[in-house]
Amino acid sequence: MPSEIEQRAKFDSIRYAQVWEDADLLIEALDVHEGDKVLSIASAGDNSFALLAKNPSKVYAVDLNFSQIACCELRKAMYRNLSWQEHLMFGGVMRGEDPHFGEADRTYIFNERLKQDLPDDVRDYWQNNLSVVEAGFMAQGKFERYFEQFRKKVLPLIHGEKYVQDLIAPKSKDERDFYYEEVWDNRRWRTMFNLFFSRFMMGRLGRDKEFFRFVEGSVADRILSRCKHALTELDPSQNPYLYFIIYGQYDGVYPYALREENYDTITHNLDRIEFKKQPIEEFAANFQGEINAFNLSDIFEYMTQDSMDSLYEIMVKNAAQGARLAYWNMLVPRSCSDVLCNKYGVQTLTEKNELFLKKDKAFFYNKFYLDKVRA
Repeated sequence: MPSEIEQRAKFDSIRYAQVWEDADLLIEALDVHEGDKVLSIASAGDNSFALLAKNPSKVYAVDLNFSQIACCELRKAMYRNLSWQEHLMFGGVMRGEDPHFGEADRTYIFNERLKQDLPDDVRDYWQNNLSVVEAGFMAQGKFERYFEQFRKKVLPLIHGEKYVQDLIAPKSKDERDFYYEEVWDNRRWRTMFNLFFSRFMMGRLGRDKEFFRFVEGSVADRILSRCKHALTELDPSQNPYLYFIIYGQYDGVYPYALREENYDTITHNLDRIEFKKQPIEEFAANFQGEINAFNLSDIFEYMTQDSMDSLYEIMVKNAAQGARLAYWNMLVPRSCSDVLCNKYGVQTLTEKNELFLKKDKAFFYNKFYLDKVRA
């Protein structure tokens, strides 16, 4: 069963070298228990690996893009063969890393410590794309390079380095409000933000124009509103996603799967994760058994409501009693239809979802949904 978006957009390169959805929120919402089976959109792997920290019996991580599967398999080898610090340095995402660590070191580590743990097709992929490895592949996806353009070419036109440092420095809620309103939110900020995060620029440089097929209204306005929320309502100094956008690396505050305290547990559970290169529609239609938790990213944005209903129904048929389904809307409203909710006893946890969204550190999304199949 083909995916609707697969017929319209190309999936032959690394779109995301990291996952841009808040794993802390996902972990709390899905409430995975020891022994659960989980279906997860693979993307770059971060949130699928994060779920391993909760000791499920199995995580099926599915993606229709082989380049994304290659990222996941390389990350798996990194967990197995590298220390926490080496993982970050090899991936190119640790700020203040050893200045003598560079391309030659990454090539050596890949050849001597990682490639023997990779499936043959994945090994061939990375050997044919060794320059991406040498550059620090976790910062080399299309979306990460989009933020690099913002960081290097746009942000300096808006504010100087001191203002940027002050923006993400620890402050009280009142101090954050004051700084945003009186210092940060000037005409240059709004103008450049609206240009760079427009539908045209995001479709050309960051995502894919087909991802916006069902979007109505201004893309930039909605993202700007969520950005203000992240800079005022939330604490920027504790937001790894915001920090990476500004600096291109991490420093002390990390996403869930990259935290040192989670590293050993994830590594211990690596044999419980399985990556599959196929549309989720195909996986769900052929799966035998029950799934306890679903991490569905924002996949429903890229399909019609009818297509979502068809896929959602297939998944709910495979859902265990009490199963939870988590997914985001960035720009397109998509949720379980009333007909399906009533037919299969699915409850959308509206009040919880509103609270989850308020603390979502990956602030691009306008909606978060946690649906529960009634026991």
